[in-house]
Amino acid sequence: MSRLSIGAAAKRADAAIIFAALGDETRLRIVGRLCAEGPLSIMRLTDGAKVSRQAITKHLHALEEGRACAGVAIGRESVWELRAKRLANVQRYLDQISRDWDAALGRLRVFVEEEG
Repeated sequence: MSRLSIGAAAKRADAAIIFAALGDETRLRIVGRLCAEGPLSIMRLTDGAKVSRQAITKHLHALEEGRACAGVAIGRESVWELRAKRLANVQRYLDQISRDWDAALGRLRVFVEEEG
Protein backbone atom coordinates (compact mmCIF):
# COMPACT_ATOMS: atom_id res chain seq x y z
CA MET A 1 0.00 0.00 0.00
CA SER A 2 1.38 3.39 -0.93
CA ARG A 3 2.04 6.10 1.59
CA LEU A 4 -0.84 8.14 0.09
CA SER A 5 -3.22 5.17 0.38
CA ILE A 6 -2.22 4.61 3.99
CA GLY A 7 -2.88 8.28 4.79
CA ALA A 8 -6.25 8.20 3.03
CA ALA A 9 -7.21 4.99 4.85
CA ALA A 10 -6.23 6.54 8.17
CA LYS A 11 -8.34 9.63 7.43
CA ARG A 12 -11.33 7.45 6.55
CA ALA A 13 -10.92 5.40 9.73
CA ASP A 14 -10.59 8.57 11.80
CA ALA A 15 -13.70 10.06 10.17
CA ALA A 16 -15.64 6.83 10.74
CA ILE A 17 -15.12 7.16 14.50
CA ILE A 18 -16.74 10.58 14.67
CA PHE A 19 -19.50 9.69 12.20
CA ALA A 20 -20.39 6.72 14.41
CA ALA A 21 -20.53 9.04 17.42
CA LEU A 22 -22.77 11.47 15.53
CA GLY A 23 -25.05 8.70 14.27
CA ASP A 24 -27.66 9.26 16.95
CA GLU A 25 -30.41 11.89 17.04
CA THR A 26 -29.85 12.76 20.70
CA ARG A 27 -26.12 13.18 20.18
CA LEU A 28 -26.74 15.40 17.16
CA ARG A 29 -29.01 17.58 19.31
CA ILE A 30 -26.28 17.78 21.96
CA VAL A 31 -23.73 18.81 19.34
CA GLY A 32 -26.17 21.41 18.01
CA ARG A 33 -26.64 22.89 21.46
CA LEU A 34 -22.92 22.95 22.19
CA CYS A 35 -22.35 24.62 18.83
CA ALA A 36 -25.04 27.24 19.39
CA GLU A 37 -24.56 27.88 23.12
CA GLY A 38 -20.90 27.06 23.76
CA PRO A 39 -19.67 24.95 26.67
CA LEU A 40 -22.50 23.60 28.82
CA SER A 41 -22.85 21.58 31.98
CA ILE A 42 -24.65 18.26 31.98
CA MET A 43 -27.40 19.93 34.00
CA ARG A 44 -27.88 22.61 31.31
CA LEU A 45 -27.80 19.98 28.56
CA THR A 46 -30.49 18.02 30.40
CA ASP A 47 -32.78 21.09 30.58
CA GLY A 48 -35.43 20.68 27.90
CA ALA A 49 -34.16 17.28 26.84
CA LYS A 50 -36.56 14.38 26.66
CA VAL A 51 -33.99 12.06 28.23
CA SER A 52 -32.52 11.70 31.70
CA ARG A 53 -29.29 13.18 33.01
CA GLN A 54 -27.81 9.67 32.94
CA ALA A 55 -28.72 9.31 29.26
CA ILE A 56 -27.17 12.70 28.44
CA THR A 57 -24.02 11.61 30.26
CA LYS A 58 -23.93 8.37 28.27
CA HIS A 59 -24.30 10.28 24.99
CA LEU A 60 -21.59 12.75 26.00
CA HIS A 61 -19.21 9.88 26.66
CA ALA A 62 -19.99 8.43 23.22
CA LEU A 63 -19.21 11.83 21.69
CA GLU A 64 -16.02 11.98 23.74
CA GLU A 65 -14.97 8.55 22.44
CA GLY A 66 -15.53 9.91 18.93
CA ARG A 67 -13.41 12.90 19.95
CA ALA A 68 -16.21 15.30 19.01
CA CYS A 69 -16.33 16.92 22.44
CA ALA A 70 -14.51 16.97 25.73
CA GLY A 71 -15.57 17.49 29.31
CA VAL A 72 -13.81 19.06 32.24
CA ALA A 73 -14.79 18.82 35.89
CA ILE A 74 -15.43 22.16 37.53
CA GLY A 75 -16.26 21.54 41.13
CA ARG A 76 -19.05 18.97 41.26
CA GLU A 77 -20.21 19.66 37.71
CA SER A 78 -18.83 18.61 34.34
CA VAL A 79 -18.75 21.18 31.55
CA TRP A 80 -18.65 19.93 27.97
CA GLU A 81 -17.50 21.66 24.81
CA LEU A 82 -17.04 20.80 21.17
CA ARG A 83 -13.60 20.05 19.82
CA ALA A 84 -13.69 22.57 16.97
CA LYS A 85 -10.48 21.37 15.31
CA ARG A 86 -11.78 17.82 15.22
CA LEU A 87 -15.07 18.89 13.67
CA ALA A 88 -13.19 21.08 11.15
CA ASN A 89 -11.22 17.99 10.07
CA VAL A 90 -14.49 16.14 9.50
CA GLN A 91 -15.84 19.10 7.52
CA ARG A 92 -12.77 18.97 5.26
CA TYR A 93 -13.36 15.25 4.73
CA LEU A 94 -17.00 15.89 3.78
CA ASP A 95 -15.94 18.71 1.47
CA GLN A 96 -13.57 16.32 -0.32
CA ILE A 97 -16.34 13.76 -0.72
CA SER A 98 -18.56 16.50 -2.14
CA ARG A 99 -15.88 17.57 -4.63
CA ASP A 100 -15.33 13.94 -5.68
CA TRP A 101 -19.09 13.46 -6.12
CA ASP A 102 -19.39 16.63 -8.20
CA ALA A 103 -16.51 15.49 -10.41
CA ALA A 104 -18.12 12.06 -10.89
CA LEU A 105 -21.42 13.67 -11.85
CA GLY A 106 -19.60 15.92 -14.30
CA ARG A 107 -17.97 12.90 -15.94
CA LEU A 108 -21.34 11.16 -16.13
CA ARG A 109 -22.93 14.25 -17.70
CA VAL A 110 -20.20 14.39 -20.37
CA PHE A 111 -20.59 10.66 -21.06
CA VAL A 112 -24.38 10.91 -21.41
CA GLU A 113 -24.19 13.98 -23.65
CA GLU A 114 -21.60 12.32 -25.92
CA GLU A 115 -23.66 9.14 -26.21
CA GLY A 116 -26.95 10.98 -26.76
